[in-house]
Amino acid sequence: MQELVQELDGFIVDYFHIDCNDDLQVFDDIKAIRKLSKTPIDLHIISSEPEKFFPLIAETNVELVTFQFENLQRKLEIPKEIKSKLGLAIVSETDISIFNQYKDRFDFILFMTTTPGKSGGTFNKENFKKIRSFRQQFPGKKIHVDGGVNADISFVLRNIGVFAVVSGSYLVNASGIGNAMHNLRSDYYVPSGMHVSDVMLGKDEIPLLNENGSSLLDVLKSIEEYNLGFTTIIDDGGKLAGISSSADVRKGLIKKINDLSSMQVKDILNRSPIRVYDDFTVSEMIEFVKNTKQNILYLPVVDRENNLTGAITFTNLIKGE
Repeated sequence: MQELVQELDGFIVDYFHIDCNDDLQVFDDIKAIRKLSKTPIDLHIISSEPEKFFPLIAETNVELVTFQFENLQRKLEIPKEIKSKLGLAIVSETDISIFNQYKDRFDFILFMTTTPGKSGGTFNKENFKKIRSFRQQFPGKKIHVDGGVNADISFVLRNIGVFAVVSGSYLVNASGIGNAMHNLRSDYYVPSGMHVSDVMLGKDEIPLLNENGSSLLDVLKSIEEYNLGFTTIIDDGGKLAGISSSADVRKGLIKKINDLSSMQVKDILNRSPIRVYDDFTVSEMIEFVKNTKQNILYLPVVDRENNLTGAITFTNLIKGE
């Protein structure tokens, strides 16, 4: 353990994440790590009796403590003497609404995207949408992710606003921990075959209006409500008719500044936006973006028949980097 702790510290890990499967002896390990390193501890407790851990949590001043929701027999009541930042861990099948009962006391959620306490699993892609939904419902809470996180998953998670990822197998089983750590943090996407359809915002998550029957006010409200900087416009058949962005609105205002009352949706509609296909791999999409002259913050996503299927945004990735 001493060699591993020192090696991880050499590559400046942010926390040591420690899984505790209902075993009080985990605090012996924590005390041993404290003698070797000043790196904060991120303790994940999987127990139906979390109360028995409270005295030792307070004694060791663990910086982050996460409790596995599915193992709890009743609502947690955390004593005041525990000053740790608190998190609630949930598996893929658990609805994010359960966080409501903890939102006043807890600081973050931990999405368990494989089986809790078991290493080497595969990331469950259904969690991408759950993570985005949680971020919308609880904007002040941080999001952590544990399970199957490798370089390409880390890239996507940063793009959707995740604060921290836990990496076990990918990191310590790599030929070199330093190279693996670099890949986890890099803004260079490591190809894996993941597709745009796996990571995009679905149609139910983006602003969407029908060109027929939508007014100028509808477009403006749609852009404002979703706070993405654009709204997508489709025709009666569901095909992409164009997008209207904040920039398109600005251009329309400049053209119509002397007769604003005559402005219509068509005056702020870009009928030929840059778009990407949903069957592109993420690598193909990134290469496409790199070869595009314009600065891109978002892309409508269509199938090969030009039916709108979703959108990709890059805002969080830019903030993260």
